[in-house]
Amino acid sequence: MKLLNGRELAEFIKERQAHQVRALRQSMGIEPKLAIVVTIDHPTINVYMRMKKRYGADILVETEIHRVPQAEALTTIKALNADPSVHGIIVQLPLENPAETDAIVDAVAPEKDVDALGKNAVFEPATPMAILWLLAGYNIDFRGKKVLLVGRGKLVGAPLERMLQASDVDVSVADRDTADLKAATMAADIIITATGSPAILYPDMLKSGAVVVDAGVAGEEGKTVGDVAPSVYDRDDLTITPPKGGVGPLTVCALFDNVIRAARQAAEDKEL
Repeated sequence: MKLLNGRELAEFIKERQAHQVRALRQSMGIEPKLAIVVTIDHPTINVYMRMKKRYGADILVETEIHRVPQAEALTTIKALNADPSVHGIIVQLPLENPAETDAIVDAVAPEKDVDALGKNAVFEPATPMAILWLLAGYNIDFRGKKVLLVGRGKLVGAPLERMLQASDVDVSVADRDTADLKAATMAADIIITATGSPAILYPDMLKSGAVVVDAGVAGEEGKTVGDVAPSVYDRDDLTITPPKGGVGPLTVCALFDNVIRAARQAAEDKEL
């Protein structure tokens, strides 16, 4: 079994980003800043926030947390949109009332929408970027391969499908309407799953030599688990993300890549 270790790649990317931020600060006088708008207090969300804040501090990107009731989210976003010192804004999901998700994420100015959740986003979403970085980092070639995405969610599946199609990759999607998931997975050379449903992929559903990227995140008995059943790791003929440290570390890298790009663009626009 070959493991696709995102943590190893993340260290190289982090080093590059720290260098880019130093250059922005020294040559353009720009201090990149990310604002995170949070509306609920939840242990898992708090872990993600600490991770982002720590990563930002390591590469000298200031990360501000704005904890507000959901009713005040739009007012907060409007103020952050107008603040020239803020280069990136993310709304930490889920919201207490998910029915308002689209309206709230669409309120983020496109040039500051570093999570790329709004309808007019100009950046690529972080998790799909992270998945492509991970596969490229381990020299996984899409040419001549059948790629299957399991799940067509707004955060991962749908944007990743669009990105792969734009690169002429032979990609298909399995979702909850797929009658025979096993037949679909057995036909695929590369499987990228992001359903957030614990253990939907089992050892007998993967052909020998398959590449499996598990980008699913779900809670089960107080633990964070992926889409791949633990028994899949008993096979030794797969290339697969580890249970921890696969896509996640690179998703944080990709988010901050967008923040750095947004800061650079803001600096260039200011000089015009």
